[in-house]
Amino acid sequence: MYEEYYGFSERPFQLTPDPAFYYESVTHKKALSYLGYGLNQGEGFVVITGEVGSGKSTLVAHLKQKLDSDRMTVGEVVTSALDGEEMIHVAARSFGLDAGGDKAADLAAIEMFLHEEARNGRRALLIVDEAQNLSIGALEELRMLSNFQLGSHPLLQTLLLGQPEFKQLLAHSDELEQLRQRVIAAHHLEPMQPGEIEPYVEHRLRHVGWNEHPELDGSMWVKLHKATGGIPRKINQVMTRLLLLGSVEEKSRLDVEMLDTVVEEMSGDAAPAEDHVAKPRPDRDGRALEAIARARQEARQAEATAATGGAKDGKPATDAGTGADPQQTGLLDHQIQAIEAAFAERDKHLRAMREEVDKLAKAPTAGEASSDTGERLSAIEARLDEQERSLRHVLAMMIDYFESQGSRAAA
Repeated sequence: MYEEYYGFSERPFQLTPDPAFYYESVTHKKALSYLGYGLNQGEGFVVITGEVGSGKSTLVAHLKQKLDSDRMTVGEVVTSALDGEEMIHVAARSFGLDAGGDKAADLAAIEMFLHEEARNGRRALLIVDEAQNLSIGALEELRMLSNFQLGSHPLLQTLLLGQPEFKQLLAHSDELEQLRQRVIAAHHLEPMQPGEIEPYVEHRLRHVGWNEHPELDGSMWVKLHKATGGIPRKINQVMTRLLLLGSVEEKSRLDVEMLDTVVEEMSGDAAPAEDHVAKPRPDRDGRALEAIARARQEARQAEATAATGGAKDGKPATDAGTGADPQQTGLLDHQIQAIEAAFAERDKHLRAMREEVDKLAKAPTAGEASSDTGERLSAIEARLDEQERSLRHVLAMMIDYFESQGSRAAA
């Protein structure tokens, strides 16, 4: 829609990674240098981490374009929660091998394939995206694949892409010491710097034929960086909405006021200006609380089954509805209690913050207000942001966990 109005050849801020739009920010340039160095070594692991939307996939797509396809064979894996054996099957299929049966057979097929590639003068690179989803066992299997050699020459090199939690796991897990020793290059993608926002936006616009229509208000960039944190995907989301708003309102200039409107709409902040306190989201909180109640009921059912002699043939009984092992229900109950405690802690903080805001609202007139009012409000906002981030993280993890448990039971 907006691309037609402004005469663009395609959408400049699509969310799908496209190497044609690759922009070499400071941090991406460093990452590319580390990748180049690592690939020149021809062995071990190269690790690139970054926040969601920081440009890892676009960087790798750009890298693949630069590789000589006649000398390098690339296999790609986008992981879900894989165990060790599943990792072998998926790695084999990424190179086009017929896999999925016996693990030993798949390992033999991979080794034979790698030897054949080496004899033909080709190297093999395995790219594993979303590495934070891998189990320790799966990572260990990847390490074992790196042992394949032809004489003294390694046959497989691996590029691991992951979110910040993978960086932490790799740095601190005792179980990954051997893998850690095989990492020959690593880089963490940082957000773009404030001065890179304008050239990044204009780079993508020029790629689709932008001729300064619409005109861009130069005072937008600081606010755009603040609203997105310098994360490329978030910038793309905001700019897409801004261009859409501009086309709907038939604007030839995108300004700060329009940006403010878009950011406010995207944040869902439709509350009155005087209402500073975040309210719980009924839909998400409701789903979470329902999940807790359902899990508690299932745990009690499993315990009752165990207590009434549900075990047969010396094997632990499982709940017919959930497949839960009664021996594990104590741990599940403990996890639920921890989540409920997080809700209680959140509510306590919100009550305290509301009381603080009420005190400020009842303070004397502006001329008589205490000098630290601004500081107190800033502190409240910071605490609210922290609580909101923490709550969203807990809720997302909990909902994903319980819903995945439900999916497995249904299967």
